[in-house]
Amino acid sequence: MDKLVIQGVASLKGEVTISGSKNAALPIMAATLLTSEDCVIRNVPMLRDTKTMVALLKSLGKKVEFSKNKLTVTQPAALKHIADYKLVSTMRGSFCVLGPLLAKLQKAKVSLPGGCVIGIRPVDLHIKGLTALNAMMNFDNGYVIAKTKGLKGAHIYLGGVFGSSVLATANVMMAATLARGTTVIESAACEPEVEDLANMLIDMGAKITGHGSPKITIVGVKKLSGVNYKVIPDRIEAGTYVLAAAATRSNITIKGANYTHLMSLMDKLEEAGIKVINEKGIIHVKARKVIKPVSVATHPYPGFPTDLQAQFLAVMALAGGISVITDRVYPDRFIHIAELNRMGANIRREGTNAIAQGVKKLYGAPVMASDLRASAALVIAGLAAEGTTEVHRIYHLERGYEKLEEKLVALGANVWKEKA
Repeated sequence: MDKLVIQGVASLKGEVTISGSKNAALPIMAATLLTSEDCVIRNVPMLRDTKTMVALLKSLGKKVEFSKNKLTVTQPAALKHIADYKLVSTMRGSFCVLGPLLAKLQKAKVSLPGGCVIGIRPVDLHIKGLTALNAMMNFDNGYVIAKTKGLKGAHIYLGGVFGSSVLATANVMMAATLARGTTVIESAACEPEVEDLANMLIDMGAKITGHGSPKITIVGVKKLSGVNYKVIPDRIEAGTYVLAAAATRSNITIKGANYTHLMSLMDKLEEAGIKVINEKGIIHVKARKVIKPVSVATHPYPGFPTDLQAQFLAVMALAGGISVITDRVYPDRFIHIAELNRMGANIRREGTNAIAQGVKKLYGAPVMASDLRASAALVIAGLAAEGTTEVHRIYHLERGYEKLEEKLVALGANVWKEKA
């Protein structure tokens, strides 16, 4: 098992190009199950998670070629309806094959999902939405068993305790494309990744309106065609590099990102005194020596992303005052606090709040990554810290950040992998 070694304090400079969005690519890859025709998906990041989805598609009967960020999916034989535990249990995003399989085959057996250990993330909204589309759902030995005599359009409210669900919206929307009649999803997720999936489905012949808003309308069609589609940039990767520059008081240029997908982050960075300029699609980060304390609460899009909460907390650990970070999407997503404190941060948790008293310096230490975004927070802290930081369990990072080590080295960081 590898570890990432970081020699701080880093002074970052230069350019970094953002990869395709992991969270957009996974449901887009699952959507290829809705057609037997050839699909080409471009700008797919080469990650542990996308490779897992490739393996899952192959296990379901697809032929997949994945090279140089381009995915070619064909169907040489009949689809299978069982999504195996060994694959689905390692990655929550793979659960979104349920809707397409049910729509295409009228039946599906999909393992309950796994992924990062950041608290309970139930699949109740997926089940609720697909049941409303005339599916019969049962649980058996860790699998969801779904059957239907034909999906039918329905008016569905898909809000949950912590707001809308990206994956549930994706699952129901994909299934509804081949249902009879019209489906209306109320309290749909508005994230750019959902909008990207809808745009791909439209290119395949689906009839979808309202994507990007809380109300999505889908008029079912009999068949979807193949497609050639490009995945949007990864806003979370872009935000992570912006925050790395902020923590290290560096000036960097970010190419290939969509600035408008990061407005909530940019608003808070301005409040923290960090200058970010969007110039013809290129983002320039000009950090300052003094970071002002900022309080923030995560919300579904267009609110502050829960996937940037840990990285933002790493920056606020170095702010000149007290910050309060509240996670209203995943309230248990604070495992990284203990590891940041090992590096000299002064953070305590109170319920759904992390209260950070800014310190002047962080210090290198061996730390343990608990999930994908916590790993990124520890890398940011390591870049800003004095001395050597060792981030263990970096397989979490490999799930969501393409060529992280290579990109950081290109920015001037002293970072390398070693065997743990």
